[in-house]
Amino acid sequence: NPYTEFKEFSRKYDTGRDGFIDLMELKLMMEKLGAPQTHLGLKNMIKEVDEDFDSKLSFREFLLIFRKAAAGELEEDSGLHVLARLSEIDVSTEGVKGAKSFFEAKVQAINMSSRFEEEIKAEQEERKKQAEEMKQRKAAFKELQSTFK
Repeated sequence: NPYTEFKEFSRKYDTGRDGFIDLMELKLMMEKLGAPQTHLGLKNMIKEVDEDFDSKLSFREFLLIFRKAAAGELEEDSGLHVLARLSEIDVSTEGVKGAKSFFEAKVQAINMSSRFEEEIKAEQEERKKQAEEMKQRKAAFKELQSTFK
């Protein structure tokens, strides 16, 4: 299930739980994978796929690492190449076709999670509205009650 895979990714690496991989999280990830990087190396890894220049990796930018690896666009000795090689998807064994379905599953997971979040938000808004209406009804009832005293 792609959604579960996405949750696993978040649980494993996004320790700040903000939906991004920042420099420290990337540092820990590379250490966990047994390929620690220098501070500059980590910054360069982020810079290479940081499309919105926010100095952290979104899930989409994280996937870009694997797309670039699949297309042979990463330097052999770069941190990103190492990351792509050591992470859960090994492009050399999966091949580009395998990588493509992996990415499609990930994109589907992202869409599913945002739909899920929208549903939760809608539910919360509805609850707020109901609570507000209840408060207004109580206030109106109290006002009505006071006229009979």
